[in-house]
Amino acid sequence: MKEKRKQSNDASGMAPVEEESFTDLTKNDLLSLKANRTKIRYANTYRLEPYNKFQDYVVRKKAQEILTNKLQETKYDGVSSPSLCASISEEILTAMKELGYDRYKYVVSVLIVEKAGQAINVASRWVWDVQRDTWVSAKCETETFIALALIMACYYE
Repeated sequence: MKEKRKQSNDASGMAPVEEESFTDLTKNDLLSLKANRTKIRYANTYRLEPYNKFQDYVVRKKAQEILTNKLQETKYDGVSSPSLCASISEEILTAMKELGYDRYKYVVSVLIVEKAGQAINVASRWVWDVQRDTWVSAKCETETFIALALIMACYYE
């Protein structure tokens, strides 16, 4: 019923290996072989902490560097500011992902405001896990505007 043939691997120096031919198997034999294969099942880890914990001082330094490098010689322009905010936030988000903090999702918000002698208050509300979630802010001030970057790191399991 099952044909076995010997295959020699003389070039590699290995002993002959027996190999089954599946061409002669019936449908029932194939079904029984398939049923005998076991699926790999992984157990839950029940791990509640990340392997690489979020370090706010590293993220603050990296975001501050990005803001300073991008905005050092820039003048305020109300038309180009939204696209500049979007490009800076994408760059910060990419840098956060490269830092390799596992089990975190990021929200990056960049705000550019013209200096005109006014005050500004920025507020946000989140459903927050105080033990695991965190946020970082970075600020860059030039002669014509102030840029503020907020990075929220939300833990997920």
